[in-house]
Amino acid sequence: MSLPQLHYTSVASGDEVPAGRFTAVDPAIAGPVRAEAAPLLAYDAPEGTPGRLTDARLRSLPVAFGFAALSDGSHLLSRTVATGAGGFHAHAVLLPPGAPIPGRVLPVAAWGAAGWLSATPGRMLSDPLTTMSGAPGPAQGLTREGLGDFAVARSPWIAAVLSDLRRVSEDPSAPRVVLVERQSADVARWVALATAVLPREHAERLTFTTYTRDPGRRAHQVIGVLPEDAPDISDPRFRVHTASGPRPSGTVADAWAGTAARIWRSRSPELFREAAELPGEPFAAGPLAVTALGAGIALGSGERAAAADWAAERPYALDEKRTLQLTDALTAPADDRTAAECAAALRLLTALDGRCPAAVTAPLAALLVTEAVRGDDVDLEPPARSAFEEPAGERALAALVEELGDELLAELAAGVPRSVARTVQLLRIVRLLGVDCSELLPAVVGRLARALLDDPEAGGSRALLDLLDEQFDVRTALLGELDRLAPDHPAETERLLVRVALPFTGTQALPHLRMCAEAPGAKARGTDRVAVLHTVLRAAGMSPFAEPLVLRTAVGLVWGGDTPTAGEARTLLGETTSDAHRTAGTWSNLVDAALAAPFDDEDATELAHDLLRGFPQELGTQVRARLMLLDFARELRSGTPEAGWTDRARTLRARAEPAGPLPLEHAFGALAERLLAPGRPGEELYAFVHSGDEDLIAAYGAAARREAVLALLGADPVYVADCFTVWNAHPHAGAEWTRTRTALLDEVLRPVVRGLSPEGLAAVEQAVEAEGNSRTLDAFRAWNRPSRSLGRLGRRIAGRVRRG
Repeated sequence: MSLPQLHYTSVASGDEVPAGRFTAVDPAIAGPVRAEAAPLLAYDAPEGTPGRLTDARLRSLPVAFGFAALSDGSHLLSRTVATGAGGFHAHAVLLPPGAPIPGRVLPVAAWGAAGWLSATPGRMLSDPLTTMSGAPGPAQGLTREGLGDFAVARSPWIAAVLSDLRRVSEDPSAPRVVLVERQSADVARWVALATAVLPREHAERLTFTTYTRDPGRRAHQVIGVLPEDAPDISDPRFRVHTASGPRPSGTVADAWAGTAARIWRSRSPELFREAAELPGEPFAAGPLAVTALGAGIALGSGERAAAADWAAERPYALDEKRTLQLTDALTAPADDRTAAECAAALRLLTALDGRCPAAVTAPLAALLVTEAVRGDDVDLEPPARSAFEEPAGERALAALVEELGDELLAELAAGVPRSVARTVQLLRIVRLLGVDCSELLPAVVGRLARALLDDPEAGGSRALLDLLDEQFDVRTALLGELDRLAPDHPAETERLLVRVALPFTGTQALPHLRMCAEAPGAKARGTDRVAVLHTVLRAAGMSPFAEPLVLRTAVGLVWGGDTPTAGEARTLLGETTSDAHRTAGTWSNLVDAALAAPFDDEDATELAHDLLRGFPQELGTQVRARLMLLDFARELRSGTPEAGWTDRARTLRARAEPAGPLPLEHAFGALAERLLAPGRPGEELYAFVHSGDEDLIAAYGAAARREAVLALLGADPVYVADCFTVWNAHPHAGAEWTRTRTALLDEVLRPVVRGLSPEGLAAVEQAVEAEGNSRTLDAFRAWNRPSRSLGRLGRRIAGRVRRG
């Protein structure tokens, strides 16, 4: 049964511009289909083509051979050629919706069919597809040999073209593929190359035209143009490939396209049919790569990885012969083997282990061991020991020990410069090969432990836990070393255990590791740091009295780089003996807590007193003097200081230089408070006033402005009289005292006195006279006269008034 046909021929209009009309149409073809087909059949000769051509020149013009999809679901296969006098003739066959080409041949196979006509026949003949000779293979340049020659000639471009054709087949919105060739037959050959590779359902639907002058007006997936009509390569609508231009640079990251290109270059298109019989998704690279490797075609690393991954997912898809061919190809010498390929090979080995004899698995395992030792992929895991069973495997293992044993030991002995992952990798390979490294193990484990503390993230791989699970001696040594380092590196150990779930639940004590594991949860549950310390210490499973170093670890975990408060430090010292802190080295944290305590921290001075008694040998001269400043403050506030307060304060300051602002604030502030208190010894006050010490006098002035002094001044007339007497006395004690006492009289005492009631003022005057004598009272009244508040400017104005 013949398919519907139509003929479309150019005619000259009045202005001699060629137009087209249908000259023969099968009655089964509806009018809308004819209207949609007309622009697809039109032909525009190359620019500069003369109106009249010789037969040879006419035959050299491009042929527009195309396969297009129409809106009603039908397809149009057409061939348009130039005719004399600038005209054209198109012969087309319509494939109704869902109707295949007779014999299920691909559309491009009709390129050389004998039934195509270049003129309208007198009667409608059988269509070219039905009359096309029985063999489905192409003809007239589309033979296997011809396509092989073409593939070799176009080898630099094949992978890129096939990759773009894959995209446009999978995604209708992908850029269309433009092939720039001088001969339209070469475009047809490109289509033949592509459809031989594409999955059958995509190959049958691939639309194309071998020639057009205006690719922007064509909806075909593949468009052939002459070099002068090629669109700009930056046009996002197209992927332009110019085989007549320079060779493309770089590689195509498409394993399917890359493998197909290598098969074509090897002139082995029959492998495409063989690969299509293997299971896999459309455009899967695995079946193609497995088939190519089995045929001895060399592939790149990406394609070999695709073959290994495909076979790993389907270990029963290949028979023993083809599996051996695949593993032989994967283990052949190669300079481009990548980490991805090695990982795929390991997955394949895991899938084949136990299913194939050692003659198949051992070479693959040996390759992976060699790549792990000599390659750069520190994440490549060694194969399972079972891959080296049976005599063939044992021979392969012995050869590896002979080749790599000394190399492994030398790298371990020298210290691994390539991180935790490399150390883990080498230790696992050493155990796999049975190489004795017991003498090196302590040093190796020591370096590994320090590297883990330096970079906890490096221990996050599964390989470390696998190593500890596989090798009891390494696990015991590593956990012991980490526990030994933890007291000096508690924060780093805590971070490591947060990142890596180390298996220390066995018989080893490991108190420090247990504390570091407990710390994050304890800190998250409460904010009382002393309570957190207790929780962490309980996790150790032993007392600080028995193992003082757990105290160092606990303090480091809870406070880290922070300083405990004086109250926290007093609790720590009270709950644990000074001997434990001395052994643990945490006594220095207690000292820091005392010296960093602010002036209003009442625990600081008591803590200093305890530290001076508890650590007499550990304290240096300077630190001791600073603590003695705090202890001096405690004595002053407790009322038990020895005589000579000012001299003692100044002596301790000199010993502690630089004493630091906080200890001085404690000592000098306490001294000032005591000197401001009622009933202080007169000789101590006299010594202080006449010391001329700037810091001491400044501390006195600051203390006199505090709330406690101001409250007492407002409540006790006797205290007001006492302060006036002191601050009005000793006018020749020195400039510092004069400035301070004058400021205190004006800024502290005067506002208090001015705010008194008449009765309160009378009480103060009575107290002043009792404190001194009548002259003292006269001085107070003179100081309290309002005129004294005029100041220099007021006195100047008053003088002018008197003179006037």
